[in-house]
Amino acid sequence: MKLDAKDKKLINLLQENSKQTTKQLSLQLNLSVTAVYERIKKLEKEGVIKRYVALINKNKIEKSFLVFCHIKLEKHTKEYISVFEREINKLEEVTECFHVSGEYDYILKIYVKDMDEYREFMVNKLTVLKHIGSTHSTFTIGEVKNSNTIVL
Repeated sequence: MKLDAKDKKLINLLQENSKQTTKQLSLQLNLSVTAVYERIKKLEKEGVIKRYVALINKNKIEKSFLVFCHIKLEKHTKEYISVFEREINKLEEVTECFHVSGEYDYILKIYVKDMDEYREFMVNKLTVLKHIGSTHSTFTIGEVKNSNTIVL
């Protein structure tokens, strides 16, 4: 799908605040409410806009301990990859999982309450998965930048 300048600006506005009304968006884009509505529907239909979410303050829900866990599989075979990916998708603590190149095979983004909860997660959920050869955990000290926006 080819995006024009208005589509790009609309996407940027929605990424800032997806709860804006079509009226509010139309004023910022200098388009009619109907035109904005149709553009949004087209972006949704084409899969450019996948879904809308609420971003949560992790401190308010006691999930502020962020860990990046690097995983190395025992072997990098299709079977091992398939089993690992299926199982990792079942773990609610893992918010993101990336298959990567380099020394490790995967990087997991994990939110838990604290170090004790992370240890519990590692011992009872993560390391019991089949085909994990090794793990390396990195604990965050502070957040410098955290954005879900992809600027167009």
